[in-house]
Amino acid sequence: MSTTPPVLAAELAQAWADIQRHHSELPDLAAPESLIGESSSACGHELSFERLLHEAVHGIAAARGVRDTSRAGRYHNRRFLAIAEELGLDHPEEPHPSSGFSLVTLSPEAKRRYRPTIERLQRALKAHTAATETDSARTFRGPAARHGSSGGGVRVKAVCDCGRNVRVVPSVLAQAPIVCGGCGKPFRIPEAVGAAAG
Repeated sequence: MSTTPPVLAAELAQAWADIQRHHSELPDLAAPESLIGESSSACGHELSFERLLHEAVHGIAAARGVRDTSRAGRYHNRRFLAIAEELGLDHPEEPHPSSGFSLVTLSPEAKRRYRPTIERLQRALKAHTAATETDSARTFRGPAARHGSSGGGVRVKAVCDCGRNVRVVPSVLAQAPIVCGGCGKPFRIPEAVGAAAG
């Protein structure tokens, strides 16, 4: 099995499509690569199917025009919780003081429904982790890696030819192209921004 980020991104996209089969209003995942190496204290520390389903809750909330978080996206409110329950996520009885109901977990029913998807994604994540750990002895990953953050740094705007844009850490974009779901062309960092960031 290949361990390159594009392969993991493809597995993430496939897992997202599996969720869409059960929840048709879930929008397409524009940039699965952006989830690789991403860390968020509000949305879970490591990438997993559970984390992907958590992100799908946010996707459905956005599609419905529901404001599911506050405090700059850190606090997950009861509207988030209601959608999380629809997608098969369990939750603690009481909200966390700073992140609300963000600490959701897969229900037994969701584990059964998505078992093949979970297993496939776990294999891809394991291979990706093995590849990046092997690589880390010979490469410099910058201050974020030294301090335990996997976010990789400051996000900049990347654009595609149709005018859409995303915020992305330049090192994530350097790993593999992030392709626009609207026009099928890769996002790129404009030269002026790229030069300023470098």
